[in-house]
Amino acid sequence: MKPEVDKIVSLSNGDSTTELQKYLSSLTNDQLITVITNSALKGKKVGTMIKGIFKGSPPSSAEGSNRRLLVYQHCIPLCESGDLQPEVAADVIGLLMLETHTLSGPSLAQLASLFVEAIKVGKMGSGQSLELFPTVLTALAACETLSYGKGELSGEEYKKQVINSLCSSSTILFLPTFRDVPLSSDELQFLVEKVLRMFTKMDLQEIPPLVYQLLLLSAKGCKKQVLDGIISYFKEQDIRQEEEQKHGESLDLEVQSIPQDQLRHVEGTAILHVVFAIRLDHELGREFLKSFKNSYGDLCPFSVALLLSVARIQRYEEQVFDLLKGAIVKSFKDEQLQQGSKFLQDLLPGHCSVAQMILDTVKNSVFGWDHVTQGLVQLGFYLMDTFGPKPGPFGKTTEGSPTTARTPTQQACKLGGQVLLQGFKMHEPIRGEILEQVLNRLVTKTASPVNHYLDLFSDIVVSAPMILLESSCKVTETFDHLSYLPLATVQGLLKAIQPLLKVSMSLKDALILVLRKAMFSSQLDGRKSAVTGFLLLLKNFKVLGSLASSQCSQTVSSSQIQVDVHSRYNSAANEAFCLEILSSLRRCLGQQADVRLMLYEGFYDVLRRNSQLASSIMQTLFSQLRRYYEPEQDLMPPVKLEPCITAHGDQVYLQEPLAHLVSCTVHCLLWLQNMHRSPDPNADESDEEEEEEGYQSELQTILESMTRRMIKSELEDFELDKSAEFSMGSSVGVRNNIYAVLVMGVYEVLMEYNFVRANYSKSHFEDIMELFNHYHKLSEILKEKSGKGRVPSHKIPRSLLSLGFISTLLTVLFRDSTQSKEEALSVLRSSGEFVRYAVSVAVQKIQQLEETGHTDGPDGQNTERTFRFLCDMTSVLMWRYTNIPSMVEDTGKKEKRCSLSQLCLEGLLRIFTTCQQRYPDRMPQLLSNMDDGSVTEMNFFYIRQFQRALFTQLSGGEEEFNSKEAQLLVSILSVLSRQLKPSSQPFVQMIMWTVKICKETSFEDSAFSKGLLSLLFNLHVLYKSSASLLLELCQDIHSHLGDIDQDVEVENQSHFAVVNPKTAATVALLVLSQVDRVLDEVDWLIARKKCQTASDKSGSGEATQTAGQQDPIEKAVTLQLGTLLTALNELIQTSLLPGPCTVTLLRELSRTYTILTTLVKYYIQVCISQHSTLPARFEKLVKLSGSHLTPQCYAFITYVQVQLSADDKKRKKKNEVNTAASAKLLRDTKAIPNLIFSIEQYEKYLITLSKKSKVNLMQYMKLSTSRDFRIIAATLDAALQEQDDSQEVSTLYSVTESQQTQEPTQKKRKQ
Repeated sequence: MKPEVDKIVSLSNGDSTTELQKYLSSLTNDQLITVITNSALKGKKVGTMIKGIFKGSPPSSAEGSNRRLLVYQHCIPLCESGDLQPEVAADVIGLLMLETHTLSGPSLAQLASLFVEAIKVGKMGSGQSLELFPTVLTALAACETLSYGKGELSGEEYKKQVINSLCSSSTILFLPTFRDVPLSSDELQFLVEKVLRMFTKMDLQEIPPLVYQLLLLSAKGCKKQVLDGIISYFKEQDIRQEEEQKHGESLDLEVQSIPQDQLRHVEGTAILHVVFAIRLDHELGREFLKSFKNSYGDLCPFSVALLLSVARIQRYEEQVFDLLKGAIVKSFKDEQLQQGSKFLQDLLPGHCSVAQMILDTVKNSVFGWDHVTQGLVQLGFYLMDTFGPKPGPFGKTTEGSPTTARTPTQQACKLGGQVLLQGFKMHEPIRGEILEQVLNRLVTKTASPVNHYLDLFSDIVVSAPMILLESSCKVTETFDHLSYLPLATVQGLLKAIQPLLKVSMSLKDALILVLRKAMFSSQLDGRKSAVTGFLLLLKNFKVLGSLASSQCSQTVSSSQIQVDVHSRYNSAANEAFCLEILSSLRRCLGQQADVRLMLYEGFYDVLRRNSQLASSIMQTLFSQLRRYYEPEQDLMPPVKLEPCITAHGDQVYLQEPLAHLVSCTVHCLLWLQNMHRSPDPNADESDEEEEEEGYQSELQTILESMTRRMIKSELEDFELDKSAEFSMGSSVGVRNNIYAVLVMGVYEVLMEYNFVRANYSKSHFEDIMELFNHYHKLSEILKEKSGKGRVPSHKIPRSLLSLGFISTLLTVLFRDSTQSKEEALSVLRSSGEFVRYAVSVAVQKIQQLEETGHTDGPDGQNTERTFRFLCDMTSVLMWRYTNIPSMVEDTGKKEKRCSLSQLCLEGLLRIFTTCQQRYPDRMPQLLSNMDDGSVTEMNFFYIRQFQRALFTQLSGGEEEFNSKEAQLLVSILSVLSRQLKPSSQPFVQMIMWTVKICKETSFEDSAFSKGLLSLLFNLHVLYKSSASLLLELCQDIHSHLGDIDQDVEVENQSHFAVVNPKTAATVALLVLSQVDRVLDEVDWLIARKKCQTASDKSGSGEATQTAGQQDPIEKAVTLQLGTLLTALNELIQTSLLPGPCTVTLLRELSRTYTILTTLVKYYIQVCISQHSTLPARFEKLVKLSGSHLTPQCYAFITYVQVQLSADDKKRKKKNEVNTAASAKLLRDTKAIPNLIFSIEQYEKYLITLSKKSKVNLMQYMKLSTSRDFRIIAATLDAALQEQDDSQEVSTLYSVTESQQTQEPTQKKRKQ
């Protein structure tokens, strides 16, 4: 075939094309194909030859056109066959591309069909000839008409048919083609939709390449659609995979199960593709972030992972974290709002939890998502830094924050901790960074609380102790800063690392060195930190022969660590170590009172956990006690108080907390004696026993002597009689106050010691009563003296009685009916003051536990024992309150103090509140402690008991009504009702009972009414919407307080007897707070609907509600607002006194109009996007607002201004110039212009809506009062009588102003 090739080449090089055309015409199609094939295979002169063929085939002739088509039809499969060299194939395709525009329409159509068929059947081997396809489609689009079937199509239409045909295939080879084809926005959208629909039909492994091609295609447009499609596909896959995992196997047998690891790896690859595309195309990045800004409802674990990967791009980092922060907080707020309202739960049952998505992302990231982990670490710290606890007033922190996260910010902070903890466990590369950042924050954030970082660090230690030991050098570096850190931080840090100290000698040695240095620190906090650290070491390094930790009720257990400890860590070696520490601690006994106090409070726990140190500890305490003990038996008092204080100039300070020293000694002694009574298999050293018995008997002698002599001592012996000075302004007064507190503390400690030693002996109990009488006498003097000061302080000093003793004491006082103990106990029971004192100390201890999470004294830090004591006290106080009616106790009222029953109630309330805050999961255990029975039954049993007590109070008549006790009962009912499930029968009964009490109780007690109605509202909102309830209450308030127009007689209504003239103002404020809550819900619903409408519009734009049907959310919003408007209409006609009520009402009215405006804007948006008609209910709402509420608003504003000006005149008459009162007046009147502005804005947008909806909504609006001038009625009447001419009357109106009553079309509105 060489001659033919040479001939074609030589002729094409000549000037005449006629001969070339003739020669080509002489060749048959087969010959021509053979020539092209051979030439191409050899790779010689193929380009020149094809050029010659094109030159000799003019497109204007039919023959030439067919020949050109033949060349194309043959060369395309030839290039795809793989037989040609790549360079040759590329040259051929290049030549074909240059001549494509010369092809006729039918030829182009045939070529397009050729490509489509080849793609569909998979004949496009190398895909090299696909470079030609975009050129073919571009040329095709330029054709005017093409025959298609029996009709004709334009080139553009034909191109659409080709695209449609291609999209129906399941291969992605054609996608790169369209990057070079000019596509209209409709064509591009159609193509993207087709490709996205293919996702579900394709194999999982084919998805990443398709994602990549789609992202390249998005450069032409449809960016949002592409991103949304990719995210929604993976979201569906995640949901399917999760469902399959839950059910164990796929429910749909036709759908193949997706292996989790395969799906995660595909997602990881897709994320990399998207991030790479966003790096190159910032418009794509902006579109991606924009889709999540308005609503977090579109988020899913995949999109969260994608956001965190995008955050690695510097320009998006801040935006991504702000977006996630907003989504997290909004999600928590929405969840809180929904959980607190049955109305919202019924409307929107499901909730989308962003927190769960983020935790799922952490879990998924274990499948090699390294590009996500860095973002997770940043997010975790960002949340903890932003939402962590803030310093209180004067930089102080609240001690012992509650264990459960309640507010959205607390939940967000907790989420940050969870993300970091899970990340630490799963990903080795980020462990070092997490640990370093946590420790850095503990060291640097000294001005703000770091509890959340301490909790995280503690969790890391517990969950991965051996991993942490690998980074022990970082922990050691932190030790160097211990003496400069706040004490609370040091305590938390040392408590967290204590499991590590048992397995790391280097860590322990480093800590001891730092603590020894801190012992001599110039800063008091540094020395206290040293004591804390040493005490912790003593508690946790057991000496051979000590009791098992289970016997000691150890709070911090190291059971998580399973390590073979070397011989040098054994118990015998620990003894020398512990004794060395004890010798260091003895030096503290010469330091400030605060340091000594920490030592005394810590020794008892050390002794319990390390009983072999008993001898050293007891000798230390014994020698210290001797310094302040008077050994001469005849001298009174038995303690030396002077060495307990020190003076610097005029200032007097406490040097030795003597009562705490005695308390520590007593508790250690009692514990040792108790241990020796029980058999101890390890105690075989007789020398030690003799030594212990020696100091024990000596200590007992001292304590008995102290008891005897303290009873005999009079207050004059301590110079603390009634004539003593207790003023805190003088050094003598300060000294006497310190002495008094010390002496009272010693009395208390001796009372507890004698009670435990007494074994129910009557003589010992009489000694206790003698001690108490002295204590009580001194306490009364202190109360009396402090009451004379400028700030009366009736609080007794913090009691030194232990919580365990108080629990036992209450039990024996109220519940112990053993015959043998009766005589001895009658000594204590006969003293009403002693019984009262026992209950008040119990209340004080429970209050301390509620505020700080622990109590003073032994077992105060032990949560298990503390909870057991709470259970015991609950049972006792409950029995005391329910079995001895408060009517019996007349003494309380005469002495103007609360009765014992009331004290018991206060104790119960504090116990329930404390348990709910500190032990939220153990509330059922507390309630079911008294009797066996189900949790719900026991809870409702308690509720019924308190209901009965309250009913008894209310049925006794107003003169016998004890308001404080009733308020306590309501508070307790409120706390207990939170344990009831809103769907349960007891909850419904509780609501019915509360409604009944509110309807029947008519006591004129504002505080009680407020408590009762608060309870009703809190219950009602979990049962159904409270809008109708508010309406009835507003009608009652209007009925009792009268109308702002004195001539109007208000219909006498009384739905709730609890509302009466005395309580109406208080009830009004409470009602307005509930109105605000309902408005919050309505506002939230409108915002959700607006987001939904916006997403519908940007998405499919699928329309719309049918005319007769209204969206359930819109319907609920309209009904809620309708009821609220009616309720507010009642209130603004009520003759409220100027003050908080009127100002709050004006604010709520302003907010109501603002929300009405938001609703109107929503309907404007709906009208523009969906062209739907306005619901009839909405028109009624507008009518209600225009015809009823707005006119009354203006009347109420006038009423308020008249009242305020009257008050102002009264003050001026009295010549009072009070700046604070003037400022308050200014603040109060500011609400008026705000309300007027809100009304005008509402009317402005109503006009816009009227135009958009073609419905005249303004027909319901009465024109507003122009408030530039005020009509003086008398002047106007006089002027009208004098002037008969209508023109003059008109002029007068325009000057003096007034109520405009003309139609909107006839009167110009004031702008």
